[in-house]
Amino acid sequence: MKRGHPAVRGEAQMFAKTKAFSGFAVPDVAAAKTFYGDTLGLDVTEQNGILTLHLATGGTVIVYPKPDHTPATYTILNFPVDDIDATVDELAAKGVAMTRYEGFEQDDRGVFRGGGPFIAWFADPAGNVLSVLQER
Repeated sequence: MKRGHPAVRGEAQMFAKTKAFSGFAVPDVAAAKTFYGDTLGLDVTEQNGILTLHLATGGTVIVYPKPDHTPATYTILNFPVDDIDATVDELAAKGVAMTRYEGFEQDDRGVFRGGGPFIAWFADPAGNVLSVLQER
């Protein structure tokens, strides 16, 4: 039998119908709850010291405490928006600074307008990287 992707082989896919979710760590769940709930306006719940972000897509992301947390060096969560300039301005008004990266030509707002979608990066209170992006 030829090896390859299970769908190609017609075999059952063990996780095809599971409601998977993602998660990431922070050192302070209370600070994360304030940031994700109040600053970003996400629907958040907390149970047993673990925060759940309820996304508009219907998916969830858990945020769990890790005292020796090291921030992710990559984007852990992306938020598609209709108007990146208005969104970046609103974030700035709430005290959220856009992150600038060497090698990316970002405008005065911190928006990269090179190839692909317009994108701006920022960090949560734990230093994890998030982004807002707008399709062209």
